Amino acid sequence: MNRADLPPVPALLRRRCAGLLVAALASLVGVSPLHASLDEPAPASAPSVMRAQRGGAPEAQSPERGMDDKTQISLIPRAALFGNPSRIMAQISPTGSAMAFIAPSDGVLNVFVGPLTNPGEARAVTHNTVRGVNNFAWAYTGEHILYADDANGDENFRVYAVNVKTGEKKDLTPLSGVRAEIFKISSKFPGEVVLGLNDRDPKLHDVYRVNLDTGERTLVLKNEQWGEMVVDDDFKVRLGAKTNADGSVTWNWLNDDGTPKGEFVTFSLADTASSRVEGFDASGKILYIVDSTGRNTGAVYQVNADTGEKRLVIRDDKADACAMLVHPETGIVQAVSFETDRARWTLLSEELSKDFQALRKTNVTGDMIIQSRSLDDRYWVVSFVEDDAPAKTYLYDRGEATKDASGKVTRGAPSTTFLFANRPELENAPLVKMHPVTITARDGLKLVCYYSLPLQRDPDMNGKPDKPAPLVLNVHGGPWARDSWGLRPEHQWLANRGYAVLSVNYRGSEGFGKEFLNAGNKEWAGKMHDDLIDAVDWAVKQGIAEPDKVAIYGGSYGGYASLVGLTFTPDKFACAVDIVGPSNLQSLLTSFPEYWQAFMDNMAARVGDPRTEEGKEFLKSRSPLTFVDRISKPLLIAQGANDPRVKQAESDQIVSAMKTKNLPVTYVLYPDEGHGFRRPENRMSFYAVAEAFLAQHLGGRFEPFGDAFKGSTIDVKEGSDQIPGLSEALANRPKP
Repeated sequence: MNRADLPPVPALLRRRCAGLLVAALASLVGVSPLHASLDEPAPASAPSVMRAQRGGAPEAQSPERGMDDKTQISLIPRAALFGNPSRIMAQISPTGSAMAFIAPSDGVLNVFVGPLTNPGEARAVTHNTVRGVNNFAWAYTGEHILYADDANGDENFRVYAVNVKTGEKKDLTPLSGVRAEIFKISSKFPGEVVLGLNDRDPKLHDVYRVNLDTGERTLVLKNEQWGEMVVDDDFKVRLGAKTNADGSVTWNWLNDDGTPKGEFVTFSLADTASSRVEGFDASGKILYIVDSTGRNTGAVYQVNADTGEKRLVIRDDKADACAMLVHPETGIVQAVSFETDRARWTLLSEELSKDFQALRKTNVTGDMIIQSRSLDDRYWVVSFVEDDAPAKTYLYDRGEATKDASGKVTRGAPSTTFLFANRPELENAPLVKMHPVTITARDGLKLVCYYSLPLQRDPDMNGKPDKPAPLVLNVHGGPWARDSWGLRPEHQWLANRGYAVLSVNYRGSEGFGKEFLNAGNKEWAGKMHDDLIDAVDWAVKQGIAEPDKVAIYGGSYGGYASLVGLTFTPDKFACAVDIVGPSNLQSLLTSFPEYWQAFMDNMAARVGDPRTEEGKEFLKSRSPLTFVDRISKPLLIAQGANDPRVKQAESDQIVSAMKTKNLPVTYVLYPDEGHGFRRPENRMSFYAVAEAFLAQHLGGRFEPFGDAFKGSTIDVKEGSDQIPGLSEALANRPKP
């Protein structure tokens, strides 16, 4: 369960809802997250067969019962999809004088800084050698880069500041076994950052101001009760939230010492997932919130911090407010995105209409992501995400601003400069489209889904296959996240290997309003799973899927769904792949990190309560471990040993139970990973094992193991002999 899974926690620059943010970042990184989907669109007339025949690739391997390809489709190397991207996440310095981005340095992702318009001249300013940097932010000094890193996936993050001029790196939180959170950076205090630390009480984060150069910490607030807090640009803690026994969340105005001054708002259990406090504008007088109270979808409101007056800013009847575009200096919201099957922006500022029109001329089909803006708002970094092309990033110059005698600001002609594609090696690869579709569940609920087809079955990419293909049902994690449209590496990988791929926004997924999300309450392995089965039945009926060759695959909640598939509906699936999925809901809920305990009441209301006898029995009835003897189909399990969310015990339990019952299973463990596989060497090894497993049981193509295990810490604890060639490949892997 990635960062957006389960309880909300304060996050760096958290301006977007989990679905769109994770989808956008994943699309740019090119790494499939465990709970959301990825990238974006391309021309409908793309010459698919021509593209399919271009470019070199490893020799395609196929079982004897492999697909009867109409045309020779190049095999896309795993490394092109799941290895390190070339460049991602470009961010303009506050002054607009430099640009930073993430790129490989000696095979490890690090932050590079260089001229605004020439990424090729940038140099590395971080120097990680094992686990890469996967996110960062400029401090308002314009001379410091902030980033967080943990130890082998344990999510006990430390925060670092790097001076880009001197190269000096400062550990701002030199504490072991402590989780640091970045709460706030502000142009008013450019040389400082507000951090949260749970060193005093592992359940709660105290608030500190920290000097970027010296690391000196000054206590702002000793936190005795708040699970989440909001800090304004003056570095004052203005609001605190705590979860109530019924799962509702109450936000309180705070005194300087952290005691409650008065209640601001209580979001009911039904509203908590579609309502949130976003933060203040630069003045501290306007508070932005998203609130679904009295309506189905989360709408954006302004709240006068002095009077409490609440004013509606924007709403949509089909989707919750998602990403917000705020002015870099004033903090005023200028645009809001909403996402059903595709993300769409609604502008609140006439000033930006010309900019959006100009940017649309750069790319008319992709989904636009504003990555960064300079403090004077002259320069933007903009990325366009497609569903069958790598994401492309541009520098947008709005033009030099001038003021006339009346104070009216005018700008010169705008211009757009191409910076980079995140994965240029995919430019001529045989990528496929991601087709949005709305499916009706058995009880009438509408499910927004996405499917991709192998070119062998759909050479013109119109979404209508000439005959069915083996299907992989790819289930997102969370479960309170969503799948989104875009270039999802796993979709491309599986389609390229000869499978149809289907991703389902089952009930409980976020972004579609509170009625849809709350329809998933206490429906793990219930109606949430029924939605998945209904989607598979739809795919079979549409001639997309072969009914006897369907795999279920996913991470986090998606891994749990895979285990549910083999235990609750064992006749539906030919095999399953579980990545960091829980097998025992009671042990899952009682082993969460201490800093999630403040949200336990909300979890109990949505999943089940492990603190009561009735709740324990309910959770047992929804746990795959309870029904392990029903497993009759092949199963692959992958787990990170340091996962703080779904602990290794979740995989160990079901593997042990299967061994006791002499049920075959392949179990892959990574001793240096957590909730997912961050090191590219480990991702390469996992996807190599997974595609050989799927080829064995569904009959698709696979890339030979080759050097897939080079540099990986993969430990196949059980069942290496269950996958042809795996034992030999492991035995012959290069020595570290």
